[in-house]
Amino acid sequence: MTTYPHRALALTLSAAAVAATLAALAPTARAQAPGTTVPALSWGPCAAPGLPRQECARLPVPLDYRDPNGPQLTLAVSRVRSDRPAARRGTLLMIPGGPGGSGVPRLTAKGAALGKELAGAYDLVTFDPRGTGGSSAAGCALAADDRHLVALRSWPAPDGGITENAARARRIAAACARHGGAVLRSLSSANEARDIDRLRRALGEEKLSAWAASYGAYVGAVYAQKYPRHTDRWVLDSSGDPDPSRVERGWLANLAVGTEDRFPDFAAWAADPARKDEGLRLAERPEDVRPLVLALAAELDRTPKESATKGVPLTGNLLRQALLDALYSDASFPGFARLVRQAQDPDATPVLPGALAGPLPDESAAAVLVTLCNDVRWPASVPAHRRAVAADRVRHPLTAGMPANLTPCSFWKEAPAERPARITDQGPSNILMLQNRRDPATPYTGALKMRQALGGRARLVTLEHGGHGAYLANGTACGDRAVTAFLTTGHRPRRDVRCTD
Repeated sequence: MTTYPHRALALTLSAAAVAATLAALAPTARAQAPGTTVPALSWGPCAAPGLPRQECARLPVPLDYRDPNGPQLTLAVSRVRSDRPAARRGTLLMIPGGPGGSGVPRLTAKGAALGKELAGAYDLVTFDPRGTGGSSAAGCALAADDRHLVALRSWPAPDGGITENAARARRIAAACARHGGAVLRSLSSANEARDIDRLRRALGEEKLSAWAASYGAYVGAVYAQKYPRHTDRWVLDSSGDPDPSRVERGWLANLAVGTEDRFPDFAAWAADPARKDEGLRLAERPEDVRPLVLALAAELDRTPKESATKGVPLTGNLLRQALLDALYSDASFPGFARLVRQAQDPDATPVLPGALAGPLPDESAAAVLVTLCNDVRWPASVPAHRRAVAADRVRHPLTAGMPANLTPCSFWKEAPAERPARITDQGPSNILMLQNRRDPATPYTGALKMRQALGGRARLVTLEHGGHGAYLANGTACGDRAVTAFLTTGHRPRRDVRCTD
């Protein structure tokens, strides 16, 4: 899963800046052993324009928690304090998606709406996880061609071959081993959970409430498993299967199922007569949209079309990646339909979505990739992947075998430092899950696995809706009410419920 895929592409901090950060940290700012005092955060104005009252700070965290007084990284932290002190009941942590997603810009984008919804009940706090945004980061010194999202996602060749994918995966893994260093090796879900608890201590809070979305929902579940007594009201929005033997491997495989679940929503939209006046109606019947998109992708496989971005033609795989991105939100449907129209028109020059028009910065590419590889071991057999891709292309042609393909993780040089956490039903019953039934990135089948693992600790609100990241975004009014009521009043459904509005 990548995360809000294009939304999860992190802002960057150069490798040189990481080195400068490590050198500049004062000894008094270093992480303390468990149970000792964590330095208080020094809040000040944010470097970039933000919300009224938005403040920023830097949090030192150990590079390696086995050596808490050793080398330190820093996390970018941001908050908007409650404007109603009498109504304030605590701190709500926004845990970003990804891997590779940054929390600080998300607070800037969502903070006003969230603050209004919660009526001053919380200080709103977030952070850029290590490796992302304004936090300490590192890169792999990847060639530009290897930093395009459509390359990082391991789309097979037009004939289904994976020879080029295998060569690229080996090349990327070798580059990360040579250039990534200790910072890159420290990027993991387990360390993010530890960093969250260090942030809690720096905030002076005994407990945190949380709104955790997408990959962040998994991190939120890991935190609740490791630090249950420090959780208050805990919202997991758009969850994946927490199977500790697979984690990100399973999320990638599930993209094929999620795409199939969600595509009918786009097909119905694209065949609606209302699209005709917009010039975006792709077919007269919803059932005709799928073969149209598949045929166009196959045509672009054979003959890529020059785009408005010099040197980046519109290929079949780039069209497929654009579709996956568009399925996250109904608001993205027009952009994809427009791209299809431009690809069909001999006289038009397709304009690529911004996230697909060029290579990612090196640190962003690393942030998107590395946690996946550090969390769990991936199988390395090229013949086995070749067979899996061939079968998956037949079952799920919209994703053309990509979710079953190998990745650089298959050739990762370092074994995972620890096993992924097993999510269980042991802990306080204070978790509310929110899930769209037709989620392209964290499909409903995976969310049910999370629900099963949590047992009596959780309640699930299912939305009869499509899209990814439900609360205050791609969900429904019913779902928004359920989350807001839980965070502000503590009211949670007595059993799992379904929202139809």
